[in-house]
Amino acid sequence: MNTLDNYIADYLEYCEFRKRLDTKSIKAYRIDLKQYNAFTCNSHNYLSKNMLDLYITNLHKQYKPKTVKRKIASLKAFFHYMDYRELLEENPFDKLDVRFREAKPLPKTIPFYSIQQFLFVLYEQKKQATSEYQLQCSIRDIAVIELLFATGMRISELCSLKPSDIDLKSNTILIYGKGAKERILQIGNPEVLSALILYQQTFKEDIDNCGYFFINKHKHKLSDQSVRFMINHYTKLAGIEQHITPHMFRHSFATLLLEQDVDIRYIQRMLGHSSISTTEIYTHVSNSKQKDILVHKHPRNLMTLNKG
Repeated sequence: MNTLDNYIADYLEYCEFRKRLDTKSIKAYRIDLKQYNAFTCNSHNYLSKNMLDLYITNLHKQYKPKTVKRKIASLKAFFHYMDYRELLEENPFDKLDVRFREAKPLPKTIPFYSIQQFLFVLYEQKKQATSEYQLQCSIRDIAVIELLFATGMRISELCSLKPSDIDLKSNTILIYGKGAKERILQIGNPEVLSALILYQQTFKEDIDNCGYFFINKHKHKLSDQSVRFMINHYTKLAGIEQHITPHMFRHSFATLLLEQDVDIRYIQRMLGHSSISTTEIYTHVSNSKQKDILVHKHPRNLMTLNKG
């Protein structure tokens, strides 16, 4: 008789070879499903509505809404697979209400002047480098941050770039996004392009040997965590009190383009969003554009009142 362990193993294999999900998605599914398995304590009711209901209540006690939502989605996908394999008499999710109110915080952005100060410090560190090692680190760090801000790409997309994805003759970047969706972005700023060319020339042999465009000091693929440490380092050097994350460069990219009157549909495609509704959240954080509209274009400015 199959156990929940066996079913989970079969499902993860299905996700990897049939659905061809990326490794991060499979890792998240594995963590979430193993957690549910541990909660059931080998109970024979592991496929029942009551067990699921208890587990979901327990999730809400332990985690923030965003995490709960992801873990429920993992379970829901697993039970859908079980239903598809005709291993369930009835899918318990059909009779479970898993909806809940979730706060939707606005995306956090980096003020324009802070980005300017951040980049200034990056280039100053390059000028002040006292060793070949420091110079090479600065060249790489500049290329990473300039590309993050120039394209609004996700940190996972940046770290996964292959040498063949960067075409510095046509000035284009091929990005592999979520759901195996591809998009091509143009590098339009000459300083960003120069930073990428210098990085590529400096690390060409190591890049070829590693197989990834961005590499760490050990000449292996640059990790998300390394970029976070890098950003924290330059944030402190720049005297910026705000906590800055890689994803905030993406938020800032979208918001600042909106403030330059770029059509939201173009921004949607550049960010790799499937739905325009995902991109529309940035319309709520474009503060300088909002100020310009309310100060200069509000119809109240057209009214002349006789106050005598």
